[in-house]
Amino acid sequence: MARPVIFFLLLLLLSIAWAAAERASYIVHMAKTQMPPRFTEHSHWYDASLRSISDSADLLYTYDTVAHGFSALLTPAEARILARHPGVLSVLPDTPYYLHTTRTPEFLGLDLPAELVPESSTIADVVIGVLDTGVWPERNSFDDNGLGPVPAFWKGECVAAKDFDPTKACNRKLIGARFFSKGYESSMGPIDESHESRSPRDADGHGTHTSTTAAGSAVTNASLLGYAEGTARGMALRARISVYKVCWAGGCFSSDILAAMDAAVNDGCHVLSLSLGGGAADYYRDSVAIGAFNAMEKGVLVSCSAGNAGPGTATLSNLAPWITTVGAGTLDRDFPAYVVLGNGKNYTGVSLYSGKLLPSTPIALVYAGNATNSSNGNLCMPGTLLPEKVAGKVVLCERGINARVQKGMVVKDAGGAGMILANTATNSEELVADAHLLPATLIGEKAGNAVKAYSISDPNPTATIIFGGTKVGVSPSPVVAAFSSRGPNSVTPEILKPDLIAPGVNILAGWTGAVGPTGLPTDSRRVEFNIISGTSMSCPHVSGLAALLKEEHPDWSPAAIKSALMTTAYVKYQNGDGILDVATGQEATPFDLGAGHVDPRKAMDPGLVYDLTAQDYLEFLCALNYTSLQIAAMSKDRNFSCDSRKNYAVSKLNYPSFSVAFATAIASADESASATVTHERTVTNVGSSATYKATATAKVDGGEVKIAVEPAVLSFTETGEKKSYIVKFTAPSLPSGSSGLGRLEWSDGKHTVASAIAFTWT
Repeated sequence: MARPVIFFLLLLLLSIAWAAAERASYIVHMAKTQMPPRFTEHSHWYDASLRSISDSADLLYTYDTVAHGFSALLTPAEARILARHPGVLSVLPDTPYYLHTTRTPEFLGLDLPAELVPESSTIADVVIGVLDTGVWPERNSFDDNGLGPVPAFWKGECVAAKDFDPTKACNRKLIGARFFSKGYESSMGPIDESHESRSPRDADGHGTHTSTTAAGSAVTNASLLGYAEGTARGMALRARISVYKVCWAGGCFSSDILAAMDAAVNDGCHVLSLSLGGGAADYYRDSVAIGAFNAMEKGVLVSCSAGNAGPGTATLSNLAPWITTVGAGTLDRDFPAYVVLGNGKNYTGVSLYSGKLLPSTPIALVYAGNATNSSNGNLCMPGTLLPEKVAGKVVLCERGINARVQKGMVVKDAGGAGMILANTATNSEELVADAHLLPATLIGEKAGNAVKAYSISDPNPTATIIFGGTKVGVSPSPVVAAFSSRGPNSVTPEILKPDLIAPGVNILAGWTGAVGPTGLPTDSRRVEFNIISGTSMSCPHVSGLAALLKEEHPDWSPAAIKSALMTTAYVKYQNGDGILDVATGQEATPFDLGAGHVDPRKAMDPGLVYDLTAQDYLEFLCALNYTSLQIAAMSKDRNFSCDSRKNYAVSKLNYPSFSVAFATAIASADESASATVTHERTVTNVGSSATYKATATAKVDGGEVKIAVEPAVLSFTETGEKKSYIVKFTAPSLPSGSSGLGRLEWSDGKHTVASAIAFTWT
């Protein structure tokens, strides 16, 4: 009899182990108002709901500020059962998100702080919450000299860990530091503390870079290895910073992000900065969108990066209209490094290399594709180069798959003397600088093709690289970065995204002491500042500028601040030409740059704003035909349902820009047939008495769009006064896929309140 019992026990143990192995983290959204009366605390109800389906399921977090509910480890079967429980709105799988990875203040016109940041009692009472990879607090960018006491409203923490002493790490500038890893560890396993710290400490560098970009203190004589020398500072010099570490070596998980957003809003942050994103999803299934909605309800602006998946269309992350979605542009600063070939031709690239130089006389050049036995050896991936063919030579590599700086290490390990890295069609002529570990430069696609042709056709090709240091005054600037993700909005095409662009290419800001500027394990250099690129870098610029506006206008809502940034953004250079898209070499469209490039000095005094309340966004969700449960999953503190008698429309959302979709007629006897789309808007006067007049323009290939604004004149006699208008867009039927752009401006002679317009035919 013993054998069957033992066999049964083994089966039981195996089934328990199998069930545990199947478990994954889920986020459970609960209807707070439906808590049974026998419970006195929502956390008790959440725990009882979980225990009703499993005694062994692990609870990860409870949420009560930007969400109501909890996250837990569940099997798929348990998740399905729990989803049917009373009071459960939705059960969503934990989702991974990923990071979107000096000169800026002058470029943005912030070199006159007294003009922009007048002394006031509220000046030091704005807090930016940065959700990222943590912080390296031992940096001059977190100097709190000149700041007053930590605001009395602040509820946040600076947590202790074995490598993070809160008494030394936090001060009156860095007032909070926490970490969130339960969701990550439930999916990826325990954190490898030999490579990263299970604390708020930043072993990556990304979080230190973004937080100091947003609100770092001024540091003189800053540079990266001698490049970009000058004073480095964040956008909001006197704002406080609180850091929430949610991103780890394997990504950032939605349960941790939501827990951090919950904490940040409850702590007292006014602005949340998230340089991360996932795939596009319906808003009620997107944890960042859900958290941002409830943060917005509590008066907190959420700024997010647009993503680095450009220049393809419909590649954006963070699409919800209550999120400020930021794309990337360039500065007027560059770091030239010139390729000099033996045939006398010269090509300009970029580099941040600082070390022993190549000979000024060209040395042997080899194309990586001819120095390998691998089918993708041209990409200089690890182990693909033959040392006997590259030793002592400059190697031409092509971009793709592995990191740019890693390609240089591959060349160096194989004995190469230097590297010319060439863009392919994916990146075209966009040049992003790196602090290479050997003499190296990045060149555009056209130059790369020329160097490649020379290296293959010439019997004895030679080359060298001459490094030009730092150059300012580069023109044209800004241009839209090729990597910056583009519209249209794949979830709601009628909402134009991105909202605007900000500097995101070759940005100097603070860095971690854990890794070198390349982030490679072999890079033993340690720097206080680093230069990196991505919409991750443009997002904190806008987060900091939003904090500046909040300092100056503490009563403004998140929508009003966002409107001020958008309607004062510019789309033309001083010579009148439109901002260029580096990916095409042509004028950028609203799907590339949204409302335009941020202009903080004008945003301080926008004249009019397009304001929005939580009620407006709820009606927007009704226009999307969201069910009551889906809306309840978005807005936690409201018992709201759509009114079947009311006419909801996305075109009624009081957004500062316009995305106008026309239907394409499949067949029409009347070729002159046209369609009219009407949008409604309301503007709020935030200036003095004034009369504004409307002008509108449109540019469409193959047709003409007529724009009628009714009324075309708006007069205001007092601050806070609101006026409404409608815009009628009339256009002919054009082939599906056609597009165009336009602009609507209200002007009183002093202010210009501009709205970008994008046209599409579907």
